[in-house]
Amino acid sequence: MKIAGFSFVKNAVLYQYPIVEAIRSILPLCDEFVIAVGECEDGTLELIQNMNEPKLKIIETVWDENINNEVHVLAAETNKAFEQISEDMDWAFYIQGDEVVHEKYLDTIKANMLKYKDNTKVDGLLFNYLHFYGSYDYVGTSSNWYSHEIRVVKNKPNIYSHGDAQGFRKNDNEKLKVKPIDAYIYHYGWTREPEALKRKQTNFYSLYKGEFGKPKDFDKSSVVFEYEHFVNAVERFQGTHPKAVAKLIEKRNWQFDYDITMSRKSLKDKTKEFLKKYLGINAYYTNYIISKD
Repeated sequence: MKIAGFSFVKNAVLYQYPIVEAIRSILPLCDEFVIAVGECEDGTLELIQNMNEPKLKIIETVWDENINNEVHVLAAETNKAFEQISEDMDWAFYIQGDEVVHEKYLDTIKANMLKYKDNTKVDGLLFNYLHFYGSYDYVGTSSNWYSHEIRVVKNKPNIYSHGDAQGFRKNDNEKLKVKPIDAYIYHYGWTREPEALKRKQTNFYSLYKGEFGKPKDFDKSSVVFEYEHFVNAVERFQGTHPKAVAKLIEKRNWQFDYDITMSRKSLKDKTKEFLKKYLGINAYYTNYIISKD
């Protein structure tokens, strides 16, 4: 069995994407790793090159930020990397620039890759998610956060990145059939310094046409992201972080102190939880089909 990792990145230094940590977290599973590096002037390309990893295959790209929402620029960049994966790879492990895999899940992931490698009814593997918010000490618990997503897919030409690179599709916009696995993606997109997060979010929203994806109360005039103004239901994280982000946590230079007693789930979230737990009705958005084969 052969496994490729793949991702894309641009301005990782300016916006503090932990892309090196993301890559290193899954590299032990990979025979190769393809990274599409967009044109930038903040040293991102040099950052990736200085990893000095023989498994890395770096492709330099130019983002078309005028691309329409039907084929979003983020999906287009993801597909550029996906298309450069060697044909003899069985699986493709997608990791975004602010996602990290805990080393304790690597054996589980590989075991499931072996289990479903030759199952033609399975297109990919579905991961659980932890979304850290404000600092490395809190995780979001509201339904605004997606709880699962596809991050491992078969290396097939009919599979492609979908929408704004949230998930994948095959053929003509057909959802992938996946198997859930007992492994988590640790999403650190909301644990940057407040200044860097404001720069990142301002740039991110600029990639969308019209007002799609922009919060109504997003203040462009502020130079820092005010975590407290956007906080929803959160809880303290009780586990351990991946070794790959240990140095990032040590270097943290901002504080996010939140009164956990103020955290309340909305009626919408409570209703969804009730429907799923007691009636077996899944009212959450799903970007996939659970394979029964």
